[in-house]
Amino acid sequence: MVRDGPAGPAGRADRDGPAGRAEEAVHRAAPQAPRARYLPIAEHGLIGDLHTVALVGTNGTIDWYCCPHFDSPSVFAAILDADRGGLFRISPDCDGWSSKQLYLPDTNILITRFLMPDGVAEVQDFMPPPRTGEAAHRHRMIRRVLAVRGQMRFVVDIAPRFDYARARHDVELTPYGALFRSPELELSLSTGCPLQIVDGDVRARVSVPAGESATFVLDRVQPGQPHVPCSDADIAAEFDATVAFWRGWLRHSRYSGRWREMVHRSALTLKLLTYAPTGAIVAAPTTSLPEELGGARNWDYRYTWMRDAAFSLYALLRLGFTDEAGAFMEWLQQRFRHAADYGESGPLQIMYGIDGRADLPEERLSHLEGYMGSAPVRIGNGAATQLQLDIYGELMDSLYLSNKYGLPLYHDGWMELTRNLEWLTDHWDQPDEGIWETRGGRRDFTYSRLMSWVAVERAIRIARQRGLPADLPRWMAVRDSIYHQIMERGWNPARQAFVQHYDTEVLDASLLLMPLCKFVAPTDPRWISTLDAITDELVSDSLVYRYNAEASPDGLVGKEATFSMCSFWWVEALARAGRLDEARLAFEKMLTYANHVGLYSEEIGPTGEQLGNFPQAFTHLALISAAYNLDRQLG
Repeated sequence: MVRDGPAGPAGRADRDGPAGRAEEAVHRAAPQAPRARYLPIAEHGLIGDLHTVALVGTNGTIDWYCCPHFDSPSVFAAILDADRGGLFRISPDCDGWSSKQLYLPDTNILITRFLMPDGVAEVQDFMPPPRTGEAAHRHRMIRRVLAVRGQMRFVVDIAPRFDYARARHDVELTPYGALFRSPELELSLSTGCPLQIVDGDVRARVSVPAGESATFVLDRVQPGQPHVPCSDADIAAEFDATVAFWRGWLRHSRYSGRWREMVHRSALTLKLLTYAPTGAIVAAPTTSLPEELGGARNWDYRYTWMRDAAFSLYALLRLGFTDEAGAFMEWLQQRFRHAADYGESGPLQIMYGIDGRADLPEERLSHLEGYMGSAPVRIGNGAATQLQLDIYGELMDSLYLSNKYGLPLYHDGWMELTRNLEWLTDHWDQPDEGIWETRGGRRDFTYSRLMSWVAVERAIRIARQRGLPADLPRWMAVRDSIYHQIMERGWNPARQAFVQHYDTEVLDASLLLMPLCKFVAPTDPRWISTLDAITDELVSDSLVYRYNAEASPDGLVGKEATFSMCSFWWVEALARAGRLDEARLAFEKMLTYANHVGLYSEEIGPTGEQLGNFPQAFTHLALISAAYNLDRQLG
């Protein structure tokens, strides 16, 4: 619904931010129940151009889009506020329709098919990726409406709300479409369809005969760039080039196992979440989609976590995508090459912006109601300054894998890496906030010790394999000290299990990585009893909780849902323990929790709904790893 903002003279209108919009109450429709105003998180597909993405609902609405980058302010954010957030909607101009959504095979071109009383139509959504040698990427979103059968009528609403709905903007009709101008960003809409300004936004009503199409192209406009029309031939060429790009990229995959379709969809999703200029992969392209409906566990995931490094590189290298792995490794090396002064939290942060920036101040957007009332909406992430010792293990493991699979470390990189490692060897034995970024105080987390062990152990391996300079006697002594401490203090004799942190009986799903990172044999009696305890206490029909939040307060209000990446870790631990029938059934069950186009958010709720930021890179990384290793065990 297009609302508020009186039209200005001569085809122009002003749009306000949240402040000073007294007229808004006049135009707003009567309140609706939250579920009627918001699509389920899972009812979305994803398109992108390796700089940013857009979420496209099964109702034809783009309700999340940041421009020009993943972590830029939003242009469309109706998924965070159905009234104020802004949207780009193409929907049937009739009642009684239904829709289905799919990807054009082996691509990230999304097709939403509408089944209507008078026929069938579809909307093709895509964003052309950067072209080789392109001076400046155009940041173009293309939406093409095609009538398959019958004379199809659609209503199109373009209602941007710049800067998370905080900035004013002007709209102006042009001979080729419309221009939207805000202080920081200008967008052009190109179409051959008649447009009108309604309440400060743009609307079109189109009737498309069978076999014909109507196209809407949204471009970022550079200063001084003329607004030029897009011809049908231009759109057809962009479509063909985008198809060729995605299919050409996917041909590099070496995976040919039992779950090829799901693994390849996960790979395509990871590629969509990659920022082409630096090779960094965002944890998720959204912010503040809730871990609990109506709750406050709402975080900004549009950044790159160091701990994703090992899993990203492992998945990409296993599938054969060495270019992406190399670009990501370079991004990682830049982080420790430019590490900050060694302070309380060490030389490295747990996360960085996709451009490598370290400053990610957390801010609440109180003018947005949040998805289905889940407030607060947050941008930035205050956890960036936490001490999480595990990141050094994940960093070293990723570089070990890269070195092993043909992306060698060079002298300067090794010198910088060993300086970071020397800091860890002096500071590993201290409490930290842990992998789950809890806000309930520091603890002696077993997982943090585990990954500190991984950091030193992998460094020893690299030094020995390459004959690189290293203080091996000291490193080996530290490695062994960490090992013995975990076995003595991380092991709880009463529970007969490794536990979340020292001096507790609480279990933690992060410890499923113990056999995966080769700390313990996958059939060691201590590990088998830990696996059994986790299965009994944290697993519910293949769905795995991170920990028991009631038994181990994490400083946050609200309840925990199950974490999908932990479920895939559990599958892999079962497979490595030889429990192949159980592992395969659990994996197949997890596949049923994917949405209609194979995407996963961070969590699965109590009735099977997807919760949290969407889609989640870590979940898809864990799926690839579990599929690869389960295939190998079954083979």
